[in-house]
Amino acid sequence: MASTDKALRLFEDSYGTGTARKLLSVHAPGRSEIAGNHTDHEGGHVIAGALDVAIDGVAAANGTASTVRVASEGHGSFEIDLSSTAPVEAEKVSTAALVRGMADALTKAGKRVSGFDVAFTSTVPSGGGLSSSAAMEAALGRAMEALWEGDVAPVSPIGLAKMSQRTENEWFGKPCGLMDQASVCLGGLAHMGFADAENPTAEKLALDFEDFGYSLCLVDVGCDHAPFTADYAAVPVEMQQVATEFGKKRLCEVDEAAFDEALPALREKLGDRACLRAVHYYYEDDLVERRWAALRAGDIDSFLALTRASGASSAMYLQNVSTAGAFQPAMYALGLAERILCGKGAVRIHGGGFGGSIQAFVPTDMVETFAGRMNGWLGDGSARKYQICEEGACATWL
Repeated sequence: MASTDKALRLFEDSYGTGTARKLLSVHAPGRSEIAGNHTDHEGGHVIAGALDVAIDGVAAANGTASTVRVASEGHGSFEIDLSSTAPVEAEKVSTAALVRGMADALTKAGKRVSGFDVAFTSTVPSGGGLSSSAAMEAALGRAMEALWEGDVAPVSPIGLAKMSQRTENEWFGKPCGLMDQASVCLGGLAHMGFADAENPTAEKLALDFEDFGYSLCLVDVGCDHAPFTADYAAVPVEMQQVATEFGKKRLCEVDEAAFDEALPALREKLGDRACLRAVHYYYEDDLVERRWAALRAGDIDSFLALTRASGASSAMYLQNVSTAGAFQPAMYALGLAERILCGKGAVRIHGGGFGGSIQAFVPTDMVETFAGRMNGWLGDGSARKYQICEEGACATWL
């Protein structure tokens, strides 16, 4: 409620209080990838959790045909005309692109564009690997769904996630799988499978890591993903180059035994890194299934051991922790975290990698020490404890 009140104050400061309008509250959480590093875009499995940080907004119709005005705390405001919802090259990597892309998706679903005003506040760290863009997409989608007319069925969480992913890929200009958006839209802790891209599977589990003596901590490494966009984009490209050699689109469609048999030829044609990234996919996808089984059984020790194995695979085989050269913010943060934990709990790269954040499962009696030392090295606010939040992207009339 405090977040809604803050967004309401920004709405009133931005658009005034003189006209009585029906107000809509929208909410979309950030997310943490719990397991499945770069497996989603290859049709594999992931575990993800919605977090207790979110984008919250207040919106209302403004009486125009297609003008949308957006105010964001700390990021100023802008206005966009949705008489056309086609991608605009100059809007790439901007919130305006997200507005236009989600508008295109909702109109294709049967909604009719009309103008509205919206004010957003956020507790999701921007560029910290917690999917602030996916949260913004979902919040916009739920706002448009509620504000716009059109006799269409409610959009399901997975349906909204697919709209959001398309927006991120084609309008925003960032290649990504469906995990971020699905987690944000579903809420809670969920195991997801993407072998059927049109109909991904999802199973939720009510679980609090602190019941097992560990806290989920994320550490902002002090560098967002932007400098590493090309490195990030190369990961799915190289994995899919391997799949293409078998006449397939994604690695989930390639038989592991056939992959093993073809490795010498694949190495000759595609090089070592593409082969290693495919090795990571098969290894990590299996680790996801084993970690989910461990969580369902309440076996936290097995979960942590498998999480450490996942972190090693990402660093050695997927190679999304650091690039060549002296600038290695994620690897630096991992090294510092390991220095504090000394083998306790688990640490790994989080999400896309290279920049963003790292993840740590920290014994609860060490959280204060862990956060204090990491913040001392990386800056105040870099490290904090998070909890899984059950509520996914939603909209409610005030």
